[in-house]
Amino acid sequence: MNDCDNQYDRICKADFAQIHQKLDKLDEAIRGNGKPGIQLRLDRLELVEATRSRLLWIIAASTVTLAVGAIWKMIFGA
Repeated sequence: MNDCDNQYDRICKADFAQIHQKLDKLDEAIRGNGKPGIQLRLDRLELVEATRSRLLWIIAASTVTLAVGAIWKMIFGA
Protein backbone atom coordinates (compact mmCIF):
# COMPACT_ATOMS: atom_id res chain seq x y z
CA MET A 1 0.00 0.00 0.00
CA ASN A 2 2.87 2.32 0.77
CA ASP A 3 4.17 2.01 -2.80
CA CYS A 4 0.77 3.11 -4.16
CA ASP A 5 0.75 6.14 -1.86
CA ASN A 6 4.24 7.11 -3.01
CA GLN A 7 3.25 6.71 -6.65
CA TYR A 8 0.15 8.85 -6.07
CA ASP A 9 2.21 11.56 -4.40
CA ARG A 10 4.95 11.48 -7.06
CA ILE A 11 2.84 11.24 -10.23
CA CYS A 12 -0.89 11.65 -9.79
CA LYS A 13 -1.35 14.34 -7.16
CA ALA A 14 0.06 17.20 -9.25
CA ASP A 15 -1.78 16.01 -12.36
CA PHE A 16 -5.08 15.79 -10.50
CA ALA A 17 -4.58 19.27 -9.08
CA GLN A 18 -3.88 20.61 -12.56
CA ILE A 19 -6.99 18.89 -13.98
CA HIS A 20 -9.10 20.23 -11.10
CA GLN A 21 -7.83 23.77 -11.77
CA LYS A 22 -8.71 23.48 -15.47
CA LEU A 23 -12.19 22.17 -14.65
CA ASP A 24 -12.73 25.12 -12.32
CA LYS A 25 -11.77 27.53 -15.10
CA LEU A 26 -14.14 25.83 -17.55
CA ASP A 27 -16.97 25.92 -15.01
CA GLU A 28 -16.36 29.61 -14.38
CA ALA A 29 -16.34 30.33 -18.13
CA ILE A 30 -19.60 28.45 -18.69
CA ARG A 31 -21.53 29.77 -15.68
CA GLY A 32 -19.78 33.09 -15.20
CA ASN A 33 -18.60 34.05 -11.75
CA GLY A 34 -20.42 37.31 -11.13
CA LYS A 35 -20.24 38.21 -14.80
CA PRO A 36 -22.09 36.84 -17.84
CA GLY A 37 -20.84 33.37 -18.69
CA ILE A 38 -20.99 31.50 -21.96
CA GLN A 39 -24.41 30.05 -21.12
CA LEU A 40 -26.03 33.46 -20.52
CA ARG A 41 -24.32 35.01 -23.53
CA LEU A 42 -25.54 32.17 -25.76
CA ASP A 43 -29.10 32.61 -24.47
CA ARG A 44 -28.91 36.31 -25.29
CA LEU A 45 -27.60 35.61 -28.79
CA GLU A 46 -30.42 33.13 -29.43
CA LEU A 47 -33.00 35.68 -28.26
CA VAL A 48 -31.54 38.39 -30.52
CA GLU A 49 -31.51 35.98 -33.47
CA ALA A 50 -35.17 35.05 -32.90
CA THR A 51 -36.12 38.75 -32.78
CA ARG A 52 -34.10 39.49 -35.92
CA SER A 53 -35.72 36.58 -37.74
CA ARG A 54 -39.23 37.80 -36.85
CA LEU A 55 -38.36 41.31 -37.97
CA LEU A 56 -37.06 40.06 -41.32
CA TRP A 57 -40.28 38.09 -41.90
CA ILE A 58 -42.35 41.19 -41.13
CA ILE A 59 -40.28 43.27 -43.56
CA ALA A 60 -40.53 40.58 -46.25
CA ALA A 61 -44.30 40.27 -45.80
CA SER A 62 -44.74 44.04 -45.97
CA THR A 63 -42.65 44.26 -49.13
CA VAL A 64 -44.63 41.48 -50.82
CA THR A 65 -47.91 43.12 -49.80
CA LEU A 66 -46.81 46.49 -51.22
CA ALA A 67 -45.61 44.87 -54.46
CA VAL A 68 -48.86 42.94 -54.92
CA GLY A 69 -50.82 46.13 -54.23
CA ALA A 70 -48.79 48.07 -56.79
CA ILE A 71 -49.25 45.35 -59.43
CA TRP A 72 -52.97 45.18 -58.68
CA LYS A 73 -53.23 48.93 -59.08
CA MET A 74 -51.31 48.83 -62.40
CA ILE A 75 -53.49 46.04 -63.80
CA PHE A 76 -56.91 47.21 -62.63
CA GLY A 77 -56.12 50.92 -62.31
CA ALA A 78 -58.29 51.52 -59.30
